[in-house]
Amino acid sequence: MIRRELWFGLSFMALIVIGAATVLLSADTITNGHLGLLMLSLVVVAIMLGFPTAFTLMGMGMLFTWLAYDRDWHRTLDLMVQAAYKTMANDVLIAVPLFVFMGYLVERANLIESLFKSLHLALARLPGALAVATLVTCTIFATATGIVGAVVTLMGLLALPAMLRAGYSVPLAAGAITAGGCLGILIPPSVLLIVYGATAGVSVVQLYAGAFFPGLMLASLYVVYVIVIARLKPQWAPPLSQAERVVPLPPLSQRLADSPAAHAVVGLLKGRRNAGVPFSHVLRQLGIVAMPGLIFLLLAGFSYKAVTTVEAQARYDIEEIGATRSGGAAEGASAGGLQEPPSTGGLQEPPAEGGLQEPPSGDAPSSGPLAEPPGASAAPAEAAPAQPPAATAPAAEGASVRPAPTWWWVTFAIFGAMVTLFYLFLSFARLEIFKMLLASFFPLVLLILSVLGSIVLGLATPTEAAAMGALGGMLLAAAYRRLNLAVLKESVFLTAKTSAMVCWLFVGSAIFSAAFALLGGQALVEQWVLGMNLTKVQFLVLSQVIIFLLGWPLEWTEIIVIFMPIFIPLLDNFGVDPLFFGLLVALNLQTAFLSPPVAMAAFYLKGVSPPHVTLNQIFLGMLPFMGIQVLAIVLLYIWPQIGLWLPQLLYK
Repeated sequence: MIRRELWFGLSFMALIVIGAATVLLSADTITNGHLGLLMLSLVVVAIMLGFPTAFTLMGMGMLFTWLAYDRDWHRTLDLMVQAAYKTMANDVLIAVPLFVFMGYLVERANLIESLFKSLHLALARLPGALAVATLVTCTIFATATGIVGAVVTLMGLLALPAMLRAGYSVPLAAGAITAGGCLGILIPPSVLLIVYGATAGVSVVQLYAGAFFPGLMLASLYVVYVIVIARLKPQWAPPLSQAERVVPLPPLSQRLADSPAAHAVVGLLKGRRNAGVPFSHVLRQLGIVAMPGLIFLLLAGFSYKAVTTVEAQARYDIEEIGATRSGGAAEGASAGGLQEPPSTGGLQEPPAEGGLQEPPSGDAPSSGPLAEPPGASAAPAEAAPAQPPAATAPAAEGASVRPAPTWWWVTFAIFGAMVTLFYLFLSFARLEIFKMLLASFFPLVLLILSVLGSIVLGLATPTEAAAMGALGGMLLAAAYRRLNLAVLKESVFLTAKTSAMVCWLFVGSAIFSAAFALLGGQALVEQWVLGMNLTKVQFLVLSQVIIFLLGWPLEWTEIIVIFMPIFIPLLDNFGVDPLFFGLLVALNLQTAFLSPPVAMAAFYLKGVSPPHVTLNQIFLGMLPFMGIQVLAIVLLYIWPQIGLWLPQLLYK
């Protein structure tokens, strides 16, 4: 297999070199733009040969910048200093080490084992329960960490042996783990979206809001595929046996229940059965049982007030300013806003017997050339009986309540139905599963929602939310008694290593992009693409195919920092929203992570798999999920509102 990979890499590099040579030889005259394309080809080849990406970009960029500046070293070094300073001054990149630090702390809190166990018991009745639990666990854990290698590796150690023991097909088990682990590329808080936002000049907040529903859509498509396959091919995903579904009850709960299937609320409220059980234990269990209903009522109450209340003060100000402009001086005097000071009281001219005085007004006859025009003196008199500003307040207050929108009723109808079903089918066994979820699932979900909610709702910037997430990761690790000096030291070291890689990549990318622009490479590419007379659909297909092919030999960081500066300037020519393009790129790069023969997720999983699991089996299992990702890209293109609805709703 190593020989095949080496053969593929050499063939790919040969194609790049042959393509660059063909372009250079076919040109009538070799211009600086052709040198820019040569630089781009050499960078890709050097990275595939194993040279460090950041330093390859810097080295090539400085060499070709020196050529573009006619061998002037001073201007070349000035460019390098400016590029480094620009990266250091980029506030968006501060969120990268904080999110990475949060991910490493959550990973070391060892939540994934209890999370997987509780989820597979909660989903035991579904076909392919273990694979579905694997996908849900990967989705949650990938959202909390955003580190593909860590998620795939941990789930390979935990879920793969469990699925193999249950008789699952090796390709299906491997595909579920690798596809679920790659979701961290797309679902916020994704480091890829931060890097893309900093490169393309797109708001990271809007990218996070836009990526939320495409990420959920992709995870849902994975789950639906596994359920369908398990239903059609039960031998590939055998159902859990009755013994594997048994949930042991604590001793005190056994006294309350005739069997684990007994209804929990009825058993807790039966007085005669509680004789041998401490009342404090019953109260604690009832408190846990009542928790979903209380949370639902609180969320419904506060959200209903938020969506139906209109700020009266804001409407008052806007209406009165409009009235002042349209109603003239007389109406403006009575409506508030910018008015003339009152004629009595306040700062006035002192009375004077003579000298310079105001011209006479009212009914007094006017004399002299400077007299009020006819009818002007009547305006104050007419304005005097107008209502005071407070009289307009009831109109504003009357418009302070509006009906709840349809989406609110639909959302809470669904949540209400879920809470109702929870109480209807709450047995003692399900109560124990719910308690397990409270200890593993809900802390992670609360951390994720607090970080993403503060960003999407505008309560905090991505950097501030990342700092809050890092603190939450530390508290979570401390709550599970995993926070010690060794864990903290290792997390800080890995965070510094990853952050340094990203920041040096940005420095190298800035130097490379500047050299590429100086040589005219960007103009040459733009001229070539526009000369093809592509439609918007054809341009998007061409760009996504190129990114997909680049995802084989290159990491996503290299694709974003090297090739996005080439694609982004072309978007305006085809009317493509950079936000929408970024969502397509994020989905596409997940596909590249699952594409043989250079699928990084497969090698992560192979490193922790049993010896009998081969790379070919892993590749075979990844192919259907790669097809689902292509389907998700098509769905996102056909219905762009999947990704654009939430940003437009929140930031219109």
